[in-house]
Amino acid sequence: MNPIVDAVTQRIAERSRDERRRYLDLIEASTHGQPPRNKLSCGNMAHGFAACDASDKETIRLVNAPNIGIVTAYNDMLSAHQPYAEYPELIKKHVRSMGGTAQVAGAVPAMCDGVTQGLEGMELSLFSRDHIAQSTIIALSHQMFDGVVCLGICDKIVPGLLMGALRFGHMPMLFIPAGPMQSGIANSEKARIRQLFAEGKISRDELLDAESASYHSAGTCTFYGTANSNQILMEAMGLQLPGGSFVNPNTPLRDALTAEAAHHITRVTALGIKPKALGKMLDERSFVNAVVALLASGGSTNHTIHLIAMARAAGIVIDWTDFDELSRAVPLLARVYPNGQADINHFHAAGGTGYLFSQLMQHGFMHSDAQTVWGDTLADYSTEPRLDGGRLSWQPCQTKSLDTEVLAAADSPFDQEGGLRLLTGNLGRGVIKVSAVKPEHRQVRAQAVVIDDQHALQEKFDTGALDRDCVVVVRFQGPQANGMPELHKLTPILGVLQDRGHRVALVTDGRMSGASGKVPAAIHMTPEASLGGPLAKVRDGDWIELDAVAGTVGVELSEDEIANRDAAHNKGVGNLGVGREFFAVFRQATGSAEAGASVFFDEPVNADQDSPASAPRQAVV
Repeated sequence: MNPIVDAVTQRIAERSRDERRRYLDLIEASTHGQPPRNKLSCGNMAHGFAACDASDKETIRLVNAPNIGIVTAYNDMLSAHQPYAEYPELIKKHVRSMGGTAQVAGAVPAMCDGVTQGLEGMELSLFSRDHIAQSTIIALSHQMFDGVVCLGICDKIVPGLLMGALRFGHMPMLFIPAGPMQSGIANSEKARIRQLFAEGKISRDELLDAESASYHSAGTCTFYGTANSNQILMEAMGLQLPGGSFVNPNTPLRDALTAEAAHHITRVTALGIKPKALGKMLDERSFVNAVVALLASGGSTNHTIHLIAMARAAGIVIDWTDFDELSRAVPLLARVYPNGQADINHFHAAGGTGYLFSQLMQHGFMHSDAQTVWGDTLADYSTEPRLDGGRLSWQPCQTKSLDTEVLAAADSPFDQEGGLRLLTGNLGRGVIKVSAVKPEHRQVRAQAVVIDDQHALQEKFDTGALDRDCVVVVRFQGPQANGMPELHKLTPILGVLQDRGHRVALVTDGRMSGASGKVPAAIHMTPEASLGGPLAKVRDGDWIELDAVAGTVGVELSEDEIANRDAAHNKGVGNLGVGREFFAVFRQATGSAEAGASVFFDEPVNADQDSPASAPRQAVV
């Protein structure tokens, strides 16, 4: 193992020791050495299978064959989730062929950040993750099931499903993806048209035509944002079949993978031939593998929040210092938009996850001995699926990249470091994605332009007030202020300013996700402005320096000057509209970004450093 990867893994294990033991005791107490359905009375069980056909009723009542719970995030507004409409019946069919049964345990909400971007509904996006976790728990609380299949792909949905399923970690769980849509217009063309619209040079109809050519059919969006990052992470953690994340929908291989997933979940329940309990299978090695895969692929910054929350649900404690140290050791091996011009289909064709993982394992960056739901360990994931005469098989992955502009070898990477950095200074702690930022733009010193609402940036741009070097500070965008919406709509404007030759940067307590692109952006700044964080003290004209090389971000004021300034107050609209008022309890209870921005967890001081830790809130979890 790479010594830094090994050291971080050991530190996480030691830091998590007590919390991990409590979690393992919890799931052990849930088993009592028998299928959970044995706890049900005759009346309970009769309610549970009343709507089944006679054959399924007979199988379920015997309690000697696995009954699989399906938790689905299907809706047909999300292109990524639209293919799931037929999956429950397919899964039931294939589970029956193995002698078991399957039932839809419940559904969870699935909102699309692409639809809500820049609108009021985006303020519910991050909180939907914890709501999905709660919905998953409710679905599985009937104790009718021996294993779980989760149907989810997109941004907050996969983390929420996993967090909820981990509370039933005595059972196995498997994600079944649906695959990405075919490639649309080139990403460089899409970015060019967005910037033209931001400058007022093309009409809304022309912009809509371009966006429609990009997002054009069923399947996951093809840029490398949070949804596709989710897929790589679930494979890296061994929670999906190897090599299956980016097989397009409605293809023979996609259907064969869905059938195999349904077959396989029956083999790994407590009633199967090779039991694999989710909560025991996932450990510190699994989560380090996920972080490494994220860094090596230049994935979404949202996972500096979600991976922390997912790990905490399993009793594992990780933080941004872990991300930072791993990022300085792990090479960047992928160039996928916005960290390049290729899309996820190009990544898959170049060698995909099998090649990526094999390179990382060969060079000691991933724990090849981490357990997985398919096969024995992650070493079995250096493979890719094939159809041979209609029969599914796995073959060794590519030994060389088929497109070295998209996927690189570990000994000749695109960059010696991964794409994320921790930033610290007198403005707090935050993260920055530098994999798409050219070296000459990674250090910016300029005067602050302070706004409290992302929509104010367009007005300043239109009046010419931004036509200069500047550091745009967008505050009151944290979890407790307004649910920490993503701020994608800032990217085209800032990109235009940078293309005009100005030195520009963004500093915010909000999020950018996979859209963090060519402009340096210090995001997730903690503590957030609405809690009195330093961003609340910044004024127009203050000099700010963001140095992604040194890992610092700060305002050029003395401690006394900062302390003596009055903090600005959030002058938002009161979080009303599209139901945001129903989530006031989430805004009041949520933790910081570095603690996973979750309503379930507290933020005690970490024992090994002066930063927020990630231990669960004992009164809740």
